[in-house]
Amino acid sequence: MKDLTSKILENFYQDIDKISLLPELEQVRIKYLGKKSDINKLFSQLKNLDNNEKKQAGELINNLRSTISKKIDQIKSDIEIAELNKKLENEKLDLTAPIRKDAPSKIHPLSQTINEVKIILNEMGFEFEDGPEIEDDFHNFSALNIPKDHPARQLQDTFYLNNSELMLRTHTSNTQIRKMLNAKPPMQIASLGRVFRCDYDKTHTPMFHQIEGFAIDKNINMGHLKWVLTKFLQRFFNSNNLELRFRPSFFPFTEPSAEVDINYLIDNEKRIIIGKGDKFMEILGCGMIHPNVLKNCQINPSQFQGFAFGIGIERLAMLKYGINDLRLFFENDVRFLNHYGF
Repeated sequence: MKDLTSKILENFYQDIDKISLLPELEQVRIKYLGKKSDINKLFSQLKNLDNNEKKQAGELINNLRSTISKKIDQIKSDIEIAELNKKLENEKLDLTAPIRKDAPSKIHPLSQTINEVKIILNEMGFEFEDGPEIEDDFHNFSALNIPKDHPARQLQDTFYLNNSELMLRTHTSNTQIRKMLNAKPPMQIASLGRVFRCDYDKTHTPMFHQIEGFAIDKNINMGHLKWVLTKFLQRFFNSNNLELRFRPSFFPFTEPSAEVDINYLIDNEKRIIIGKGDKFMEILGCGMIHPNVLKNCQINPSQFQGFAFGIGIERLAMLKYGINDLRLFFENDVRFLNHYGF
């Protein structure tokens, strides 16, 4: 064994004798310390020796590996220092060059939209609450009256963590559940944050932002919901002529449920103008909070009722500022920010 380790060490010194570049040194490291190296082969042979021989041979191999490893580290340090000194000698800083002008900073259209939404809802009496982005099944699905066989629970729609019941939240409704469990009505709450779903195209990304609002009291009805959404959307789109159309729909967590459409027209430049024309597009979902959801949060549905609505922040920004591809928000292209920034 001693002859074998001496021979390996001799070959190693021959290989590193003329090395001057880091890639060459890495090849030598792999040759002598990698998984398929002779040193690893020697370790695998120890099982065939008796205890006394195994102890002596193991010590020889460990010393060999330690010697080679320290030598490689030393050479690596020497090469890096030499490269740095060479770089310092060749590079020069021209102190007479004019100062590069800094481009003025701009607010991202998503940040602008979030600020606008917060201001409007805050002035309408909504208090903002935050919830966790990593959520459990109860707060993300079960408490919201979403059945076990619902498609939203499947892997193609939801990001689960390590095959457990923990997941990235699919909506900000988890905040609604947590608030109702820890507070008593009346309440008027909004939650804004990132949500996650398995989807990616011009109008969907795996991560996006959602604003959710809900109110609970003894006399809440659909009329209150319609008034809140009308005032909110008219102010956000700066259009008193904005028309809303409520279409019956279905969501497990609201009953009755509705999709809300707003009117628009397309001008000659193919630009969408919100609040004009007789065409309608869907913009959000809403409804009266389902009695089962209230029961799950220990609120008596015979005494209290409430409404809830949810809107995608990116969708609001795209419609208001004429952005036709949702993916542009997250590509970090400075040209996008220069054009759409505030």
